[in-house]
Amino acid sequence: MLASRIAVLHSGRLLLSRQHAATAVTRASQLSSVFRRTIKFGRIAMPEAATAAADCTEGHKVPQYPEARRDDSVADEFHGVKIADPYRWLEDPDSEETREYVERQNEISKPFLDTCPEWKKLNEKLRKRWNYPKYSCPFKHGNKYFFFMNTGLQNQDVLYVQDSLKGEPKVFLDPNTLSTDGTIALVGSRFSDDGQLYAYGLSQSGSDWTKLKIRNVETGEDFPETIEHTKFVTASWTKDNKGFFYARYPVVDGKADGSETAANENQKLYYHRVGDSQDKDVLIAEFPEEPSWRLMPEVSDCGKYLMLFIMKGCKDMLLYFSNLEQAGGLSGKLDFVKVVTEFDSDYDYVTNEGSIFSFRTNKGAPNYRIVNIDFNEPSLENWKTLVPEHPKNVLDWTTCVNKDRIVLGYIDDVKSLLQVHSLADGSFVSKFPLEIGTVVGFSGKKKYSEIFYHFVSFLTPGIIYHYDFAADSTATVEPTIFREVKIEDFDNSQYTVEQIFYHSKDGEKVPMFIVQRKQKEKEHKPCLLYGYGGFNICVQPSFSITGLVFIDSFDGILAYPNIRGGGEYGERWHNSGRLLKKQNVFDDFQYAAQYLVEHGYTRHEKIAIQGGSNGGLLVGACINQRPDLFGAAIAQVGVMDMLRFHKFTIGRAWVSDYGDLNEKDHFENLLRYSPLHNVRRPTSEKEQYPATLVLTADHDDRVSPLHSLKFVAALHHAINGCEHQRNPLLLRVYSKAGHGMGKPTAKKIEESTDILTFMYKTLGLKLTF
Repeated sequence: MLASRIAVLHSGRLLLSRQHAATAVTRASQLSSVFRRTIKFGRIAMPEAATAAADCTEGHKVPQYPEARRDDSVADEFHGVKIADPYRWLEDPDSEETREYVERQNEISKPFLDTCPEWKKLNEKLRKRWNYPKYSCPFKHGNKYFFFMNTGLQNQDVLYVQDSLKGEPKVFLDPNTLSTDGTIALVGSRFSDDGQLYAYGLSQSGSDWTKLKIRNVETGEDFPETIEHTKFVTASWTKDNKGFFYARYPVVDGKADGSETAANENQKLYYHRVGDSQDKDVLIAEFPEEPSWRLMPEVSDCGKYLMLFIMKGCKDMLLYFSNLEQAGGLSGKLDFVKVVTEFDSDYDYVTNEGSIFSFRTNKGAPNYRIVNIDFNEPSLENWKTLVPEHPKNVLDWTTCVNKDRIVLGYIDDVKSLLQVHSLADGSFVSKFPLEIGTVVGFSGKKKYSEIFYHFVSFLTPGIIYHYDFAADSTATVEPTIFREVKIEDFDNSQYTVEQIFYHSKDGEKVPMFIVQRKQKEKEHKPCLLYGYGGFNICVQPSFSITGLVFIDSFDGILAYPNIRGGGEYGERWHNSGRLLKKQNVFDDFQYAAQYLVEHGYTRHEKIAIQGGSNGGLLVGACINQRPDLFGAAIAQVGVMDMLRFHKFTIGRAWVSDYGDLNEKDHFENLLRYSPLHNVRRPTSEKEQYPATLVLTADHDDRVSPLHSLKFVAALHHAINGCEHQRNPLLLRVYSKAGHGMGKPTAKKIEESTDILTFMYKTLGLKLTF
């Protein structure tokens, strides 16, 4: 999909080391993709902790870590095997003991990171580099154009409106005015079909919980009602513009602000009429026998049908539909026709012509194809292929524009391709010229002839292209540059990007991008190695301020291996890195480090590895398995307890990638690599853990902070008194922050500064400015 996947439902692709410009994606099919992929002590007095931590890299002094109380009586039994869980008490975020443990950890990690002069220097450089305007694609609704813009250091992007592309932009909605610290973010928004109403979601402190409001586009005023108890939701408007379908969770006992750990269950589908209070919303569908199902409504382009996509994991879905014209009004539950009844494939709505619906799917096509399904005769044997599967390239997203054209976004060896096909017969029409990079934003609708797409690369901060199908009837596609971002004092000709392919442990060929300053010969430079490897997510080239500051500040190298488990090569690549094949992900990452050393780019002691969410799991597993390969590790909001991940918030959805603990082979596999359960005491200096920084946040209700807390408690217990462990192992817990969605710019810069400072101190780097 597009870069808007950064707000994902699964473990969450959180690239805190990479900065993405705001994107605007207006297609319903893409919104369903976003939803799918968007779903992870002892009380001791330590007055000397800050001093000990602040200089703990001098001579590799080890700080005195808080001692977490162990309760060895707590254990779970899996398939006849008892597994101790001595830090179960850390799963309660509200207990005084947990809060004190977090406070004690921050008393060590915070001064270690931000009291040295280099923190201020790096922070200043990041702020200066970050301070450039960022734009989304314009997107048209009704007779107006909208776009997001950030002047540079604003905490949240601002939504602007203009009457024409050359008209004067006016502020339509500024989230920065909703909180003093920028911790209220705009998420999950949707315009009505006529463009006169705007349903928008607000998230606070990084939580996935959102509150929906409705704004009158002409007046700029909000309607009085607030829709609550929603998560991972976008409104799907009926074509009469009177209301929208949405899914919400029931009200439960206890808090629901993002700091809780309770599992999210029993989502129901409702219809809301504009102007009514939420208690008048009409219940449209519920499935009490399936509490883990998640519901995604989508009204067809013609307005006649309501599609209901149903998921329980992070891949594969069911597809139902209801004929709204035959429903006799939206006064109660609707009758649904079941089109797809098995969780075995993905489906994204493209458009429909009457009863003929087009979907992007991997049903019988690991690289995805477009099929036509007649809702009058929806059985599988009647499906017809509109655009066949490409033998190599992955069909990542599709959008119908200009009535009869489909824009197809492909991934070709991790790079974006854009093609245009006919809706009538699926035939190829033309393609858009693209350099090596990524389309991170796209806007276009079936009823409009104009499209915009947003291109970035490792060295291109952003170019937005415009094309009008109505103005060009030839096969030659010549888009114009609508807007190009320029950054003062940034000369991309001073850098080089190469894509190499290396062999993993089992011989699989894995691509990797390497970014650095131009040089005559390869040198052993500091290297930041970033990985994700999961949930069918493709890590494509994108512009990273933090990455460039790493290169410029330390004469460093950035390396991005496209390890298995991602979507770089379709379902084959994904399936070869999930469930019982998850170890391939860790092997791919470790062999990337070995390649960089063997080919003279760096040395093991100069490699810092980084990953967030599922990538945090990657980092945790790799420092357990091969600590000798890395000099430092940064694990952000990681999934660390692989035996209990399914019990918290949306964690049950990750079973599709990690496995079902009720199955013995899955349990045994998870136990083999679970970061929490494979912590060990170093028996030699070579086996010591690399300097490790574990980052989490108090309002992360995607991957609860309990994962990080328990992992660090186990690490500190294992190394207590160990003469071989000289590298620091730190935990930093941020407040009023979550998994990454809607994080204010100030907090992004703070975290990036912490990460760069940590690498500076622990790898013994030198500043080059």
